[in-house]
Amino acid sequence: MNFKKALLITYPIEESVNEALSLAEAAGYIVKRIVKQKHITRSKYGIGKGKAYEVKDLVNDLNIDIILFDEVLKPTQQYNLASLCKKDIIDRERLILEIFERRASTSESHIQIKLAQLRYEMVRIKEKVKLAKIGEQPGFFGLGKYDADVYTLALNSQMSILKKKLEKEEKRRTLYRNQRNRIGIPTISLVGYTSAGKTTLFNSLTGESKAVGKEMFTTLSTFTRALYINSNQKVLLSDTVGFVNKLPAYMIDAFKSTLNELVYSQLILLVIDISQTLKNIKINLNSCLHIINELQIPSTKVLYLLNKVDLTTVNDAYEKSKMLGLKYPSNIVLPISAKTGYNTNKILDVIDVLIYGNNLEIQNSGDFQK
Repeated sequence: MNFKKALLITYPIEESVNEALSLAEAAGYIVKRIVKQKHITRSKYGIGKGKAYEVKDLVNDLNIDIILFDEVLKPTQQYNLASLCKKDIIDRERLILEIFERRASTSESHIQIKLAQLRYEMVRIKEKVKLAKIGEQPGFFGLGKYDADVYTLALNSQMSILKKKLEKEEKRRTLYRNQRNRIGIPTISLVGYTSAGKTTLFNSLTGESKAVGKEMFTTLSTFTRALYINSNQKVLLSDTVGFVNKLPAYMIDAFKSTLNELVYSQLILLVIDISQTLKNIKINLNSCLHIINELQIPSTKVLYLLNKVDLTTVNDAYEKSKMLGLKYPSNIVLPISAKTGYNTNKILDVIDVLIYGNNLEIQNSGDFQK
């Protein structure tokens, strides 16, 4: 595969840099240089004028193919920076869409991603048409001098077709869901920030061998398998799309048919990478809770799994969970390691108690905390 050499513009914060690098890698770019600036939402170029000219020189000196911008840019900002550097500018939202496109493995996820891409275009169309009439610039999406109304109608038509296809997928999901309800099998969903270890845990609990990795958005489609818990009761466990910080509303909306599985789940297992810094955990957790709240899922459905204790300690996991405000009786937390299997069997006990009300003995001895 021929990877493109990229220059990354991001904030001078370790967590921001690390996530932006992960996004770039997941999209297939090799970052040759990182340019950091405290403010990257300035009016003309996103970055300051002096920094923009510095980027221009670096692009030429390092023979950079693409500029990645770790923030959402307005079309005018993209246009100005692209005109200055003579390179295509990919902002954060477009980068995430590229990753989605690479990761899509089902017809439904392909439809959802295409719909999100069209919505990304729709919010930028009028300004882009205006700029294109001034004169096309290198790397500026190759947009010709279309009439804004004609182009908007074309996008609306495509979006309408895709929405109808998604409605068919949702009807199919509803049919399966009704069948499960008639049989009386509860559904449990794994959620979490991308790369928190959801799929590793899914494989550990079900014996599956789904692809896992450090790359972001390994999972884009809901994947469900039957699971027998410790009282020999059967449940369905679903692995879902990973969440990410600053995920725009239109992307959440495009994935509604997939995310709606969470709404109908009897229990949500929220996987948290507890080995990270408290600041990073808080940012990632808030991103997850934002989407959970958007779907109007009650907090009583959520079990917090403090994953990757093999990279830290159980005591550290509990201390961080308390500082995050995850305390009994509002929350139930359990430290685990999906990688080593530590406490994963206890998850089945907790499911048994919360779903079936079986009065199993669960000791609060450092392994489990209410």
